[in-house]
Amino acid sequence: MEIATKEIEVRYAETDQMGVVYHSNYLVWMEVGRTTLIKQLGFNYAELEQEGIISPVLDIHVSYKRPLRYGETATVNTWIEEYDGLKVTYGYEIFTEDGEIAVTGQSIHVCVKKDSFRPISIKRKYPDWHEAYEKAKKMDL
Repeated sequence: MEIATKEIEVRYAETDQMGVVYHSNYLVWMEVGRTTLIKQLGFNYAELEQEGIISPVLDIHVSYKRPLRYGETATVNTWIEEYDGLKVTYGYEIFTEDGEIAVTGQSIHVCVKKDSFRPISIKRKYPDWHEAYEKAKKMDL
């Protein structure tokens, strides 16, 4: 299984009145992790968009375990949980500076044509992405 790791310094603007990271910012960090993984696999999401293909979120799940605060550094780990040639499920763990899990999550995506939102087969249209995702996805234990 290939895991992308990205450190993110918690900015003041990302915190709420309680002084902890506001919940929706974790979704942004998950996106940072996802694009980091895609880049690590040798691809560029912006190039996909230039070809008229986008990858909307079909479903997302986030579980909050511990707070992160301004000035701390979060570590986002991202991997491919499941992949079937059409849909991709990414897995996430976001850690505190002390190595404790702050957030876990999954997001499910599909690639679609930007103008019609019709799904496309990654396996057929982008065989190099397909092969990389097959190699990188989480192995069944």
